[in-house]
Amino acid sequence: MIGDFHIPTRARNIPEKLREIIMKTDIELILCTGDFVEERVLRKLEGIARTIWVVGNMDFFASSPLKRKLKVNGFKIGLIHGHQVYPRGDREKLLKIARSLNVNILISGHTHAPFIDLKEGVLLLNPGSATGCWGGGGGSLIPSLMIMHFREQNVLIELYELRASKLIRHTECFRLHENKVIHI
Repeated sequence: MIGDFHIPTRARNIPEKLREIIMKTDIELILCTGDFVEERVLRKLEGIARTIWVVGNMDFFASSPLKRKLKVNGFKIGLIHGHQVYPRGDREKLLKIARSLNVNILISGHTHAPFIDLKEGVLLLNPGSATGCWGGGGGSLIPSLMIMHFREQNVLIELYELRASKLIRHTECFRLHENKVIHI
């Protein structure tokens, strides 16, 4: 999962250490929350792996799709940019969107700050900003991305953040149980 690039308006490129993670990982599918700014950024992702993406509020080269749904190993996943939610990243409103999409994982962006939050059986994920650039409402200013590993009814989430030139990896594991996500 990746998003909020803002290339070239707020950043030149994804930092090298994050690009290395992308290139050394056997990625089958990229889920992208948008804000490429330029279509060439999307095309680069598509050159790495099959890419499912949504339009961000700064993607003037496209007007759709605004939301996507897919299923992986029984998990129903929704993908939005996140500009549909005010204030940015409001977890209650994200949960409401997840319920309206009938998904048990909702991936969003727009905040430029990553989070992993399990709320009422729904896993809310935000990969943050791939470039660590400033977001209209702030953000962490820390480049980040997430990788999901699915195995049967389990999903391992890896969050990578580039803090002071040091790559930090945080992991959490979840299981699908009776159409709800639980932490394991």
